[in-house]
Amino acid sequence: MISLHTSPVRRRRLGVATAAAGLLATLLMAGPAAATPDPGDRGAARTGVSAAQEAEAAAAIRNGEVPGVDEIVHSSNITHLANVPKDALKGTNTDLAFQGKYAFAGNYDGFRIFDISNPRSPRTVSQVLCPGSQNDISVSGNLLFLSTDSSRSDNSCTSTTQPATEKSSWEGMKVFDISDKRNPKYVAAVETACGSHTHTLVPERKNVYVYVSSYSPSATFPDCQPPHDGISVIKVPRNAPEKAAVVNFPVLFPDGGNPGAPDNPGVSRTTGCHDITVLPSKDLAAGACMGDGLLFSIKDPENPKIIDRVQDNVNFAFWHSATFNQTTDKVVFTDELGGGGAATCNEEIGPKRGANGIYDIVGRGDHRKLVFRSYFKIDRPQADTEVCVAHNGSIIPVKGRDLMVQAWYQGGVSVWDFTDSSKPKEIGYFERGPVTTDAVTTAGPWSAYYYNGYIYSNDIAKGFDVLKLDDRRTDPAKRVRLDELNVQTQPEYFDR
Repeated sequence: MISLHTSPVRRRRLGVATAAAGLLATLLMAGPAAATPDPGDRGAARTGVSAAQEAEAAAAIRNGEVPGVDEIVHSSNITHLANVPKDALKGTNTDLAFQGKYAFAGNYDGFRIFDISNPRSPRTVSQVLCPGSQNDISVSGNLLFLSTDSSRSDNSCTSTTQPATEKSSWEGMKVFDISDKRNPKYVAAVETACGSHTHTLVPERKNVYVYVSSYSPSATFPDCQPPHDGISVIKVPRNAPEKAAVVNFPVLFPDGGNPGAPDNPGVSRTTGCHDITVLPSKDLAAGACMGDGLLFSIKDPENPKIIDRVQDNVNFAFWHSATFNQTTDKVVFTDELGGGGAATCNEEIGPKRGANGIYDIVGRGDHRKLVFRSYFKIDRPQADTEVCVAHNGSIIPVKGRDLMVQAWYQGGVSVWDFTDSSKPKEIGYFERGPVTTDAVTTAGPWSAYYYNGYIYSNDIAKGFDVLKLDDRRTDPAKRVRLDELNVQTQPEYFDR
């Protein structure tokens, strides 16, 4: 075991985490390149701060307003069971997926597979080096899907960075066979327009449809030309993944989408989607698309159909991700203010910008509408050197309640209740103090998801965390068991 240094808790009567598991790692593939960060979500970065900002951060720690550097604090209903530091893959940790007793963790340099049969001591099964930010990850059956959204010299796992202005450059989806978790095999690649920043699976018996989200076209990019007003749809035959191919590019913004500045200052111009969440049991999807939020039907998965579209040109800067509640009458959209590279959880930004937007779904069928109800943002103070932003989370399945766990980068992991759409509230949290007080540094949980009784978090800098949540409001979720979870493909938790 590797001990974690912990500091005395100086605020809110919080507990402290205890230990981290030491692991043996196996590197399966080698390649010389590192991934290149892209807009939207960024790799770990440091930017200087003024002497006044540095002094202010140090004073906040001294006064107990924020935890000390790397200090771990959490609410009394959360226990930190384990932390697994980075190993062979040194890049930025990204998204998570789950299958049986395994967790799959993306990293800008590839992906890592953990055996989580004992959540208190996760064990590395394999690590695959395959650079290509941001390596958004998902699994279905024996297939693993990996997004590449940085311009590469080719589609191999030994590719190098190459300008997007060169026609030979490659970006898109990679597919691996994971029937042997100790030895994943790279079996297919599909190039997509503007790459694949994120992707979402719509699984069927014989095929897996993949919705590819990407954005930021340029007239100078041969494979990413404007207007980029839709998503790529890939069809992957389960028994012949090497035949995977793009089968459609549905236009989601026939009017071009949100124009952004100067019409809407501070709002991203819509040039594609950042992330899509589907609820296959209800044939529904929600799209977070830069300057727009979407609700659409996926009854015909190759031809999604827009039901409603909303904008928030006052408080939302970048529509980042979406989550349905279980009864499908609400959607939570997140705003990635600052692109994942700025301190936004502070008094200067306030409680409405860089927050979650909670929308009720009203009406029926193709006449349903998204109706705004409220914002939710963590109100725990964060230092101005901490990159804090609303990021990836999942439903905690409890009948009769709308509960969610969510990552906030250096704002940590938040557990919150939005059963009353107009009065959301935090009911638990886990966080680390600033990485440093002399620079603005990107770190903290990229994703935080609830799976089979535990919260799993992939920290950008610190590694893989396992948390246990004990609370009468959330305890019924411990009885819900899943065989597989890709959070952007929301399961039907109770009618299975």
